[in-house]
Amino acid sequence: VQLQASGGGLVQAGGSLRLSCVASGFTVTSYVMAWFRQAPGKERELVARIWSNGNSDYVESVKGRFTISRDNAENTVYLQMNSLKPDDTAVYYCAAAAFLGTVLRVDYWGQGTQVTVSS
Repeated sequence: VQLQASGGGLVQAGGSLRLSCVASGFTVTSYVMAWFRQAPGKERELVARIWSNGNSDYVESVKGRFTISRDNAENTVYLQMNSLKPDDTAVYYCAAAAFLGTVLRVDYWGQGTQVTVSS
């Protein structure tokens, strides 16, 4: 089982990036697929998730700017990030999780990909 994340980089404020997360060893439709991020000195936070049925939700700070999507044929999850802000600077992680009623349990983590937004 592996999650391979890519697509991070350095971008100016207002710019865009698309993160990719390729899954192997399981199918992305069988889990809640999510993107987390962790900025220096801060806790890791859930940014976006896409449910098995295709529904998605986002942390308030990225609503309207970020879009999570999934390509079932490629077994890949994406995070399109537009109108980036310096506060979006963080290491971004993809994850495969199970929803246990009220708790999201992450079963698999990808390696992080650094996103840096300059002002």
